[in-house]
Amino acid sequence: MKWNLIVSGADTGKNNMEFDINLARRCKEDEAFFRLYTWEPYCISLGANQNINEINLELAQKDNIDCVHRPTGGRAILHAEEITYSVVLPYSSTYSAKDIYTSISLALLEGLKLYSPILADAELEGLQPDFPNLLKSPSGMLCFASTAKSEIKYNGKKLIGSAQRKMEKIVLQHGSILCGAFHRKLPAYLLCDNSIKKELENELCEKTIEIDTILNETTNTVRLTECLIAGFESFLKIKFNNTISV
Repeated sequence: MKWNLIVSGADTGKNNMEFDINLARRCKEDEAFFRLYTWEPYCISLGANQNINEINLELAQKDNIDCVHRPTGGRAILHAEEITYSVVLPYSSTYSAKDIYTSISLALLEGLKLYSPILADAELEGLQPDFPNLLKSPSGMLCFASTAKSEIKYNGKKLIGSAQRKMEKIVLQHGSILCGAFHRKLPAYLLCDNSIKKELENELCEKTIEIDTILNETTNTVRLTECLIAGFESFLKIKFNNTISV
């Protein structure tokens, strides 16, 4: 398998999502991609089947915040102070999409540990939430209000959220590695009662955590990027053949 690294830098929500989906569509059976990127301007992304009418688009536009649908599932995320990753990889009966999901999370964990020994306490979630009932509640609007099985948490709080989509024999998986706390402002952009917004704000504070908060310092995103790349190579026992900067 030929592994390629892409460090994209910052781009709009539309361009970021088109990049991921196009990468998956043209991926060959003997190659894989690991991509790291950020968002400029900040952006609310919705799951592929989520209704955009849940978002106050007028307010988001006023605050210079993009809004876009992801090609993957899940619920709303405010992409702000984070590093986003994506992986495009062939799957098979011997290396399933589920196996890929777990392996990617473990590789990301390795990168976190390289960044700081304190982050060695991060771990994979072992339980799957009751999503049908969760989606009926206000929390169902927010991706980071719950932690799915094999997502990464720290002290019981969600640190990295991921979503996956199978496309023929290719898996596209991407996710948010939370660095700062700006993502908690998402409820302000939801079209719901103020009482529900307050409830969701409290829920995000209780159920999510960021590297800045854990380490009590601003994340060095350049070094974190380097550590994530090194962790990926170490855990998966690979070496990136090409490094593509765009």
